Amino acid sequence: MSEQMIRVTAEDGHSLDAFRATPDNPKGGLVILQEIFGMTEQLKSVTRAWCADGYDSILPAMYDRIKPNTVISFDDMEGAQGMMKQFDPDSVVMDIRAAVSAVDRGSGVSLLGFCWGGGAAIRMASILDLAGAISYYGTQLADNSANGANCATLFHFGESDQHASPEVIEGVKQNIPDAECYIYDAGHAFANDARTDFYVEDAAKLARRRSLEFLDRAHGA
Repeated sequence: MSEQMIRVTAEDGHSLDAFRATPDNPKGGLVILQEIFGMTEQLKSVTRAWCADGYDSILPAMYDRIKPNTVISFDDMEGAQGMMKQFDPDSVVMDIRAAVSAVDRGSGVSLLGFCWGGGAAIRMASILDLAGAISYYGTQLADNSANGANCATLFHFGESDQHASPEVIEGVKQNIPDAECYIYDAGHAFANDARTDFYVEDAAKLARRRSLEFLDRAHGA
């Protein structure tokens, strides 16, 4: 297993940072898509954990186009939302595609995203050639799932998450009829162990197990 900071280059020439953790014998590639706080240490730990489970894992710094080296404190919600609102949809596609290419060794690449990244992962499922897409408490899912999905999808919802009303969940199921969906006794950000007011250990562990099983199926591992 190895880890390093690398640069990946999008098709328009933009270069962005990415944290990559690579196992000795990868089952496939996995792109981790950030919350609205950027490339946090918590997400680097998530990337390492997926590497330990056999996936060549990469965490792209999606804010690099807007303001390089931006990591926002978990308690600065206003600042994080302000950054997130500056994303350009077309540029997001190019930057995620570059990260996918970096870990594409011919055995398929999946996306796994949290919050903003959970919504982006599902949007990419209708655009990119992927093995699978996993959404943890994704946002803007009514729009992000509108075009369906060209790969297997897995959704983790928190029952009390304001972003995941019953209407939103029903809409996802209508847009992606074969989606695998689970609802947990939890709220938003329940899998982020660095946010103690949000973290729900039992839900996080169960979602993690289901995600690994899903990825192993998607990649034929």
